[in-house]
Amino acid sequence: MKVINLGAGNTLLNQFISELRDRNVQKDRLRFRRNLERCGEVFAYEISKTLKYESRDVETPLGIAQCNLISDQIVLSTILRAGLPLHQGLLNYFDKAENAFVAAYRKYGKDNKIKIQYEYSTNINVQDKVLIIADPMLATGASMVLAYDKLNEMGTPTHTHIVSLIASADGVEYLSRNLPHKKVTCWLGAIDEELTNQMYIVPGLGDAGDLAYGSKL
Repeated sequence: MKVINLGAGNTLLNQFISELRDRNVQKDRLRFRRNLERCGEVFAYEISKTLKYESRDVETPLGIAQCNLISDQIVLSTILRAGLPLHQGLLNYFDKAENAFVAAYRKYGKDNKIKIQYEYSTNINVQDKVLIIADPMLATGASMVLAYDKLNEMGTPTHTHIVSLIASADGVEYLSRNLPHKKVTCWLGAIDEELTNQMYIVPGLGDAGDLAYGSKL
């Protein structure tokens, strides 16, 4: 698995992530969602550089122009609900993509152990297509591996891109162990070192789903 940390360089993405982290800016739920969306657009642009293209003739009012257009078929997927704004940012650029959704959440047991509870996923054929899975936070990595496995039951993609804004070092290591395939690229905005017992990334940004849509009961 290849890991690309865009935030390690000088990029406008870091401005969006800094606002997502800022507890004062987080009070504006609309801005929080919009920043997630803008991050998705940045990732989409970067991923677009890795895709296959073909030359096509486009008729203009004055003649014919040759344009290089994406020839890959793309499937966008996210893990509900926190991933929706990030997913929308990717969809803004890959507007012809098919879409798949995975429902999964953390389940806290009486022994204080946490496991990922899978509910369902939409059935999209990913055979010979480019699969892009987005989730704002990559904590343990378990949810992402689960989503990857479920979607790959619907075929084998030519390549899979994993998109996450903030990852823990443990989460990245978990993905590397469980998704060692050469046809997987992990795109990140930042890597934070600490992961709490409740599996929250520190400094992270908090619960992305709650900040985007409101606190859960």
